[in-house]
Amino acid sequence: MTPGRHVAEDLAAEHDALLGGLLREREELLATLDRVAALNGTARLIRESVGTHSGFVAELTGPEQAVIRWMSGTRTDALHDLAVPVGQGIGGRVLALGRPVRVNDYVSSPSITHQFDAQVRGEGLAAMIAVPIVSGTETVAVAYAAMREPRDFGDDAVRSLEDIAGEAGRALKLASVAESDRETALSAERLRMQSALHDSVGALLFSIGVQVRDLHEDSSDNPALESRLRRLEGDVSAASRALRESLLALSESSPERALPVELAEHCRSFQARCGVPARFVQLAQLPRLDAERTGLLVAAVREGLLNVEKHAGALSVVVSLLPSDDGVQVVVADDGTGQRAEDTGEPGTGMGLRALAERAARLGGRVSLVRDEDDGCTLRAWVPEPCRPR
Repeated sequence: MTPGRHVAEDLAAEHDALLGGLLREREELLATLDRVAALNGTARLIRESVGTHSGFVAELTGPEQAVIRWMSGTRTDALHDLAVPVGQGIGGRVLALGRPVRVNDYVSSPSITHQFDAQVRGEGLAAMIAVPIVSGTETVAVAYAAMREPRDFGDDAVRSLEDIAGEAGRALKLASVAESDRETALSAERLRMQSALHDSVGALLFSIGVQVRDLHEDSSDNPALESRLRRLEGDVSAASRALRESLLALSESSPERALPVELAEHCRSFQARCGVPARFVQLAQLPRLDAERTGLLVAAVREGLLNVEKHAGALSVVVSLLPSDDGVQVVVADDGTGQRAEDTGEPGTGMGLRALAERAARLGGRVSLVRDEDDGCTLRAWVPEPCRPR
């Protein structure tokens, strides 16, 4: 074999190994960004890393219950989709206590309740550990490791399972952010589709309807044509109703989901209109908002961008959206040098800002406009979360 061929084969093997590594990294990343993949992978990792016969994960479906959905190493479906209320069994005890629980032999342990003994016997399990999976500050799932014979699990096994649960919690947090980003992108696409349908199909149906009504006036002496026009008018009316229903379905979105999309659109519109770069940044997931609070935050951004356009002489603008003090805050910050109201503790002197501040106050919120030390200006608007029914 010639030296050149040796070199080519070595390069091919190197590239193949590199490609394999990249594909594995891709799969790991996808698993991290996908909730189901993350939890399913956690069940497999428990079995492999803790060295138990089986591993499974129960995800919270409400504040008082988890459901076992992801399993590895099991022989039957006895545990699949098993609902575990708070306080019941080993998983329910974890939910109640918020800390690890272990038993040497599940069906004979005096430290847990025994509503699920039949399912555990059906799967042939004995020793078991369960720990909470926490995302942020909330328990979102329970991780289990189990053996098919009685055993005294040591602290090392508990720590190993807690480490896996910690990784799972971080993965779920990333997956939640990724899901939010996907839903925000989907909301933006729905808005674009809604606008396109309204401007094209809606306008066309309106035009057809006008022409049909005009023809009605010229066909009074032609009963056959009049009958056909009535049918056509009915078809246009039905098509218009269907279009309205489609537009309504496309617009259905919770206010906190639609808010980032609308603010980003305002930034894009401002940049196209003024030629000044305007960047929108959402810093974290938002709590639930109602339409009134969402409308106030949108109005604040619109007013802030209008002030920048009129007075700031800015080179750039950043609009930020973030949860803050049990509520939501928007910030419009520019680097302009134009004439502005000084920081008097009041939200500016313009009529628009005064009206905005009064509107915010009615919701228990606040608005402020201050000059920054570097000559830029910052508008802040904050609203509290809506009161939840007790």
